[in-house]
Amino acid sequence: MRSLQATITLEYKDEKTAKAIAQAVSPDNFKTPIGLHVKTERAANKVITQIECEGKLATFTATIDDLLFSVSAAEKVLKTIK
Repeated sequence: MRSLQATITLEYKDEKTAKAIAQAVSPDNFKTPIGLHVKTERAANKVITQIECEGKLATFTATIDDLLFSVSAAEKVLKTIK
């Protein structure tokens, strides 16, 4: 079975924003099916997500899409409350 991997790095203007985004998407780290691993961390003003999928390309791309959708939603919420 093939292993697909991606690292997605998002950079923000400050650590506070990066922390909020990382916390918003981190619960996804714990809800993954067998063969799919997602880990999100914050490093200074960056949010770094590592995705590893052993299996179907469709699962891999759907996971990336879900992550980016969640990030976009979190960014919109932060923009609205500022």
